[in-house]
Amino acid sequence: MTRAALVLACLAPIAFGAGCKKKAVDPGPPADLDTAPPLPGPELKRGQDACQAYVAAVCACTAPAAAEACSLAKALPDALQVATEISVSPDSRKRDVLQANDSARKTIASCIEHTAKLPALGC
Repeated sequence: MTRAALVLACLAPIAFGAGCKKKAVDPGPPADLDTAPPLPGPELKRGQDACQAYVAAVCACTAPAAAEACSLAKALPDALQVATEISVSPDSRKRDVLQANDSARKTIASCIEHTAKLPALGC
């Protein structure tokens, strides 16, 4: 192949490709990539109620094993409150909100699971 043919063979696809019009892509509405929604209100309310009910039940229990559980349980509503404050703060970044939501859901799950274990303590 001659040098001219080689150059023509290499440049032909570029020339034909340059003539093609690129299709416009609709970017859609701009997304705020640095925010995340806080926990939904009903989910948060059910979680707060579950944790308060657990604290009330375990602290009302007279079983000896419940004494330590009562002192530990008192921190659960506070942990849920801190996570809620972080998730609704306008200063919180997306990562912080997502982690706070995850922490709140784990705290709520802990309250529900511990409530289910109260009969095993003798309450």
